[in-house]
Amino acid sequence: MHTKPVSTAGQAFNLKAGEMVSEAVIVLERHCDDDVTAVHGDDVVLRLQLTAEQRMVLRGRRRTDCGRAVLLQLPRAGALCPGDRLTDAARSVQVEVIAAPEPLMRVEAGSPLELLQAAYHLGNRHVALEVHDHELLLPQDAVLETMLRQRGLRLSHCRRSFLPEGGAYGRHSHP
Repeated sequence: MHTKPVSTAGQAFNLKAGEMVSEAVIVLERHCDDDVTAVHGDDVVLRLQLTAEQRMVLRGRRRTDCGRAVLLQLPRAGALCPGDRLTDAARSVQVEVIAAPEPLMRVEAGSPLELLQAAYHLGNRHVALEVHDHELLLPQDAVLETMLRQRGLRLSHCRRSFLPEGGAYGRHSHP
């Protein structure tokens, strides 16, 4: 039997128990304007940690750092960026998007040319890539790891926020 709570008018309903659960769901429908604050000037801002892939999905249920349920119902206007602030229709709450730490591969090379060649080959495979002066970061992938090691590159694993390039037409943000 289906036991997952489903959302109905801002509350959750437990199908198995047949009862309403008191948890209110915050429906996030818009980006905050730069000068907008929460109702009554409150400084309370909820934090929503999302991976790079999750920041591209503008619809769906998520949980803030403090465990509050939110439902993304955002207009399709490009991926979310760390630092974006979202709000509900009444502008009664603000939720800040945070880049969640995720497992990554760090690629380093003996020369800038070797790093540039690695970026070229990864881009040719449409791999999400964060580019820095002396390193590249990308999601962990065993096949790509083998290819990069065969090219003589130094690889290591790390866990940190991932801010890939937005591509030629995407929004782009680095802290």
